Amino acid sequence: MAWLEVVDEKCVGCGACLKACPYDALALEDKLAVVKESCTLCGACIDSCPYEALVLRKSVPEAGDGLSGYKGVLVVAEQKRGVVQSVSYELLGIGRRLAEDTGGALSAALIGEDVAPQAKRLIAYGADRVFLAQSEKLGFFSDEAYAHILCRIIREQKPEIVIAGATCIGRSLIPRVAVELKTGLTADCTGLEIQHETGHLAQTRPAFGGNIMATILCNRHRPQMATVRHKVMRALPPDEGRTGEIIQIQPREEELKSRSTVLKSVEEALETINITEADTIVSGGRGMRGPENFSVLFELAKALGGAVGASRSAVDAGWVPYAYQVGQTGKTVQPKLYIACGISGAIQHLVGMQSSDRIIAINKDAEAPIFKVATYGLVGDLFEIVPRLTKEINARRVKTA
Repeated sequence: MAWLEVVDEKCVGCGACLKACPYDALALEDKLAVVKESCTLCGACIDSCPYEALVLRKSVPEAGDGLSGYKGVLVVAEQKRGVVQSVSYELLGIGRRLAEDTGGALSAALIGEDVAPQAKRLIAYGADRVFLAQSEKLGFFSDEAYAHILCRIIREQKPEIVIAGATCIGRSLIPRVAVELKTGLTADCTGLEIQHETGHLAQTRPAFGGNIMATILCNRHRPQMATVRHKVMRALPPDEGRTGEIIQIQPREEELKSRSTVLKSVEEALETINITEADTIVSGGRGMRGPENFSVLFELAKALGGAVGASRSAVDAGWVPYAYQVGQTGKTVQPKLYIACGISGAIQHLVGMQSSDRIIAINKDAEAPIFKVATYGLVGDLFEIVPRLTKEINARRVKTA
C-alpha cells in the first residue's frame, strides 16, 4: 500500500504543489496542503515542493503477511499430444539455479492424458519432484481445467516461485492461475535472478517496444510468477541416472469441468521445420519486396536443412503466415546459424534472434542496425547473393556425396 503524506511541520502553504498536480488532487486548508482521494501518486507535487513537505509512503509487509511458508520452485511442464515440449526443459534449467539460490526443491507440474512416461524425462532434466495429474478429459488442453488443477497443486505445495513458458498455452493458462491465487505475474521474461539482499525474484523483460529492459518484483505476494520465452534459457544436459519423486495428483470431477469443449486439434502444416527447433534459419524482411520472392529463401533453407523465418513487417504484409515470425511479437529462436535477408534490424526483431550462435546479415544498406549484431555482414542485393549461396552449397554437397 502507498499513500502521499503531507508533513505539517514543513508545509508553509505556498501552493506550489497545487499548481504542479495534473489531477487537481491537492487543496489548501488552514494554510496546509491536503491530499484528495483523486490522488494517483504520480509524484509531480513532490518534485515541485521547495520545502520537502510531501513524501510518498509505502507500507512494508511484515513477516508472515502472505509471504511465509513458501519455498522452492515449480515449473509448469507443457506437453502436446503426450510429449513434453522443449521449453519445459529450458525452464528446468533456470529453475534448477533458482532453487539452489533459494535453498528449495525444484518441482514440475505435468498435466495431461497418458503422460506418465514423460515424468522421468523431467527428472532427468533437473526436477526433484513431479506432480503428475492424468485423466482422459485432459487429453486436449483446457485452460479452465488445467488452471483448477494447477491452483490446487500450488496451494498445497506453496512454491515460492512458479515459472511457465510464454507460449500460446502458457499465455492462456498462467494469467488465470495468477488471478485465482491473487498474486503478480510478469510475462515474457528474458532474465530471472534472486535478489540476495531481499530474497525476491528479479524478473527482467523488454518494455516500451523493447527499447528498455524493466526489472519487476513481486515483493508483497507469493508465489512469484513469471513466463519465459522459448529459447531464451538453456536446458541442462539430461542425466538419465538421476532419481526423483513422482507424486500422483488425482483430478477431481469439479476440476475437470469447462465451459468449452475441444472437438479436434489440428497442427499447422509448414513447408519447412518449426523455426523454434531449427538449427539453421533463413529469414526475410521488408527487403523481400513480396511473397513470391520468399521462394529464394525456401531454396536456401532446403539446401542448408533449415527453416524459413520472417520479420514482423513481412508477416503484417501477408507475405508469409504468422508461424514464421521471429521477434518480440513472434517467436524467440536460438539457432546455430541465422541468416537475415533484407531485414533492417529493428529492436523488436533483434530481441527474438540475437542469441543465435552465428548471424549472417545480407542487406543493401550498409548502415542497417542488423550489422551491429551480425557475426558476418554482406552488403549487396540479396536477390543476387542468396541464389549464388544456394548454388554453391548444392554444388559442394554433390561433390561430397
